[in-house]
Amino acid sequence: MDLNYNTEDLSFRDQVRSYLETNLPADLKHKVLQHKRLHKEDYVRWHKILAKQGWVATGWPTEFGGTGWSATRRHIFEEECARAGTPPILPFGVAMVAPVIMAFGNQAQKDYFLPRILNCDDWWCQGYSEPGSGSDLASIKTRAERVNSLEGDHYVVNGQKTWTTLAQHADMIFCLVRTDTGVRKQEGISFLLIDMKTPGITVRPIIMLDEDHEVNEVFFDNVKVPVQNLIGDENKGWTYAKYLLGHERTNIAAVGRAKRELQFLKRYASEQQKNAASLLSDPIYASKVAVLEIELMALEITVLRVISQDSGRPGPEASLLKIKGTEIQQRLTELMMEAAGPYSLPFDAAFLDGESEHSIVGDDDAAPLASYYFNYRKTSIYGGSNEIQKNIITQMILGL
Repeated sequence: MDLNYNTEDLSFRDQVRSYLETNLPADLKHKVLQHKRLHKEDYVRWHKILAKQGWVATGWPTEFGGTGWSATRRHIFEEECARAGTPPILPFGVAMVAPVIMAFGNQAQKDYFLPRILNCDDWWCQGYSEPGSGSDLASIKTRAERVNSLEGDHYVVNGQKTWTTLAQHADMIFCLVRTDTGVRKQEGISFLLIDMKTPGITVRPIIMLDEDHEVNEVFFDNVKVPVQNLIGDENKGWTYAKYLLGHERTNIAAVGRAKRELQFLKRYASEQQKNAASLLSDPIYASKVAVLEIELMALEITVLRVISQDSGRPGPEASLLKIKGTEIQQRLTELMMEAAGPYSLPFDAAFLDGESEHSIVGDDDAAPLASYYFNYRKTSIYGGSNEIQKNIITQMILGL
């Protein structure tokens, strides 16, 4: 593949850049670039702005309302959005469950759910992990028993999910549930779409180390789910789950965002002093930044190679992107903390939530960095831990 942008690609980049300069609200841009917390209304507002332009679903086929862009143009768009400081389009609807519905859902499910995902009419969350079933996802215990009744056939779901990101806002959850206990564990799983307003669902917050309410426990107590909400065939959910995880891991790489954060790191480090000189001119610190930048450049080339070969079904290469992308993201936060030193340590929730204009420590760049650092410890765990990804690479790429 040719990794250089051609004239048409450069013209497209200019078009995207011009659009973002005109349409990205200044308050959203400020929050993103200053590492402040985003709230539900921030995500929804930006989603709807992009939806109006028809640019929400860059990876979808045009028949479903996607852009139909080439891999190169999708990469350019993601890079320009990151560069401008847009809120991310949350992946649970657009990039995770939607590809599963397109590939394995029936026509009624496509007709109903896909337009609603495009317009952000529903906020989605993911019901995969359970207590004791994280990396060993196939061991899930949440049960769904099929009941035939005059009111309409349905499943009765009982069990618990955990680490459910932003479930407190969710209208819908896509869930892996066990529908057969008498077969090999991967063969007794089904994929259900569940309305979060259904009686019997309880959401409890898990407050993380950065004191943010991002993840939750979700309990199901005799929750009735219409059989029409089953994706594909019963007991074939493991196939759909792996398909979804491939899409999730490809997106976790987040090269554009890492490039933006690298520029922040360089700028911030250049403003800090060590031995009466810029920290960025310190040979030891500079070498750490240089190594990270080289790794990021290599990741970007790898992402372009993978997505240019994308057949719509991400393969084990997505595990490579997930591992390296998350390692780089975590390393960025570590070098930011090293640059900020003690100025990053005071916890200033009011500043993070936008309730005060400036931080209590007097360094608005440094104030969010500890929270940012702690939040990114999760990246090497979610989407399948990096240890699991190494097993996948060993078995499916190296053939060992």
